[in-house]
Amino acid sequence: MTNKGEKNPIGVGLRGIAMGAADVIPGVSGGTIAFITGIYEELLETISNLNLGLLKTWKKEGFKAMWKAGNFGFLFALFSGIIISIASLSILIKHLLETYPIQVWGFFFGLIIASVWLVGKTVNQWNVKTIAGVIGGSMAAYFITVMGPSEESHNLFYIFICGAIAVCAMILPGISGSFILLLLGAYETVLGAVSETIKSLKDGNFEMVMSNGLTLLVFIAGCIIGLITFSKLLNWLFKKAHDLTIAILTGFLIGSLNKIWPWKRTLEYFTKPDGEIVPLVQENVGPATYSEHMISIGENSEAHLWMTIVLAVFGFAFILALEFFVKHAKK
Repeated sequence: MTNKGEKNPIGVGLRGIAMGAADVIPGVSGGTIAFITGIYEELLETISNLNLGLLKTWKKEGFKAMWKAGNFGFLFALFSGIIISIASLSILIKHLLETYPIQVWGFFFGLIIASVWLVGKTVNQWNVKTIAGVIGGSMAAYFITVMGPSEESHNLFYIFICGAIAVCAMILPGISGSFILLLLGAYETVLGAVSETIKSLKDGNFEMVMSNGLTLLVFIAGCIIGLITFSKLLNWLFKKAHDLTIAILTGFLIGSLNKIWPWKRTLEYFTKPDGEIVPLVQENVGPATYSEHMISIGENSEAHLWMTIVLAVFGFAFILALEFFVKHAKK
């Protein structure tokens, strides 16, 4: 494993900012950004190497030796960027998705198409296995995007499992963690626990803080266990079957395009704990059908076809430019 993260924390932090921006977008994964910016495999290996042996290193050789052995400089820079990005960009991106949804999804669609090409071209040898991997990954991701949501559950063991599954989206290109939580029926429970904990702290209601805090701690524990376990599996797959693993990840990106298609007809809505109503189950339609549907429900019927195409092309070009600058920085 390289320690580039420790040598260039600013560069890793900027990649974290890009990952955080992707993570607040429904249907877009920060894992995609990690892959195209060249830190994906280092991220997997660093996380998979986190174990109790690092504490022994701290005890015998000191904190500095443990920090270096665990590549914590890389993780600190990356997650600092992710946190800063989520905190600063979530409001802006939410506003853009509410105000210009079709155009924004068009831009994202271009991003993912370019990512499919960039990830796919890292396969060294295409054969029956890798082609099957692409098809299998595409089918799996597509199936996830069309699944109906489960009923909400407050069972702590189930919340733990949901955390372990949803966090995998962070390191899987093309899969959104928040969307996984919706499908598993844990989105409202987790989001409600966060908002209720903050509210209870303000009101000084420590009984409710303990109750909701326990839910959050169980969820976070699931995230930590899931992240370490899944990263070990992916890291092992990269070493044992590199091309097949890349092919499957490419398939995940292709399958996720179903979720990011700009023109949709909403079939079912979801009400958040704060009362906000958001689309939950949607059906992809063409621009003309979208306009007809919007007229039928008395809404703005503009499909913004050409603007969406222009933004999709811009998104595609943006990813290519990002790859170019990453390669230039490495040289």
